[in-house]
Amino acid sequence: QVQLVESGGGLVQPGGSLLLSCAASGFTFSLYTMSWYRQGPGKERELVADIPSFGRNTNTNYADSVKGRFTASRDNARNTVYLQMNNLKPEDTAVYYCNVVRNRNAYWGQGTQVTVSS
Repeated sequence: QVQLVESGGGLVQPGGSLLLSCAASGFTFSLYTMSWYRQGPGKERELVADIPSFGRNTNTNYADSVKGRFTASRDNARNTVYLQMNNLKPEDTAVYYCNVVRNRNAYWGQGTQVTVSS
């Protein structure tokens, strides 16, 4: 079965950095677009980044609010996606989720909490 396990969240001061990871299993990882979402307190879940599958001639897509600060990547040999977050702001505080859509079903990890506060 599909499993997604996020890690790397924590408490960081404004301007700081964090690296999130999502380990995937139960499907052929390299064939699927992987996504990062987040849900802040009192907010709806929003897309942060889409990382295209291997061989797709498209670039990683980012939300405007994180462009230039966040970098999403994937390691198909390790079945892992990453989200490098730099210059973090208080408004980046959220639970961050990894996502894959397979056979029209959306799968989510348990999420990892990121808190940006001084």
